[in-house]
Amino acid sequence: MKIIHVDMDQFFAAVEQRDNPELKGKAIAVGHDVERGVVSTASYEARRFGVHSAQSIQLAKRLCTQLIIVEPHYQRYKEVSMQLHEIFHDYTDLIEPISLDEAFLDVTENKRGIELGVDIAREIKQRIRETTGLTASAGVSYCKFLAKIASDWRKPDGLTVIHPDRALDFIAQLKVEKIWGVGQKTAEKMHRMGIFTGQDLRNTSLSRLTQDFGKMGQVFYDFARGIDNRPVISEWERKSVSCEQTFEADISENAAVTIHLYHTVLELVRRIEKNDFEGRTLTLKVKFLDFKQITRSMTVDHVLCTKDDILPLAKQLMQGVEFHSHPIRLLGLGVSNLVTSTPQKGPQWIELELPFAPCPDE
Repeated sequence: MKIIHVDMDQFFAAVEQRDNPELKGKAIAVGHDVERGVVSTASYEARRFGVHSAQSIQLAKRLCTQLIIVEPHYQRYKEVSMQLHEIFHDYTDLIEPISLDEAFLDVTENKRGIELGVDIAREIKQRIRETTGLTASAGVSYCKFLAKIASDWRKPDGLTVIHPDRALDFIAQLKVEKIWGVGQKTAEKMHRMGIFTGQDLRNTSLSRLTQDFGKMGQVFYDFARGIDNRPVISEWERKSVSCEQTFEADISENAAVTIHLYHTVLELVRRIEKNDFEGRTLTLKVKFLDFKQITRSMTVDHVLCTKDDILPLAKQLMQGVEFHSHPIRLLGLGVSNLVTSTPQKGPQWIELELPFAPCPDE
């Protein structure tokens, strides 16, 4: 297998700097400059001050006093993303988009008949620069896990190859934070277990990992050994539709919560109709003032697609949330569980995570 992971460098910020020469070389953050705004992407000039994506705009401005906040232009980003995929398709049709600015490519059998994956990656990077004026970093390896890590290794404008013969040594010296699927909380838990590197992870038994991390324990066990059999999936099927909103002021009154829940349901219904999505699981996401987050989900035996279907369930899920003494910062709803299997009888309470998408500004 020859897998390439292409990841654009500071994508949103790079597009803004390209389109507005006055922003070149300056510390910028793409996002909405409001009280509860969040950084989508920060330029490398801003990152030197500790500014990064998913950070609050207000904190970013405190870290970097000369920071310029730039409103996002999503349509322009989509146009550039389409240009990227036109380039990718010149080499292979086995393309798995991860987001607007990154994708996996299986070039084991490629349209150009190029033997080495690194040569394809080098050509793609050059064509991206010539076509868009932007830089990309690329990673090449025999599996998605290592190709992803390789693309991050020498950013920006990097190209890294991890050969099968060097994979185990490479993984051994990795910090666990670099391993796909290891977030902050998982890393902290691993550290308490004495796991700090890929070698430490490899030395941990499968039974211990599954005991502490459930199904992900097997994934971590395999990754530590350079095993990742996931194919590049070119035909993507939507798994969920969601919407969330961060409030400019925290809400804790019944009336305010009810109103915002109602409007979130309406937006969710609009998105369900737009995507012609049929799901049976509704998930409520709540983030509190102290940034603690909870999710509550319920599965029913019918399709959730209208306000009358969703609003009563949303209210039922909200009943179990204590918000009077813990004001709400963010509220989200999502529908998942495509109707492709035999429905379960009666409502089923489950726990799951959804990739929530922000609601449009009012």
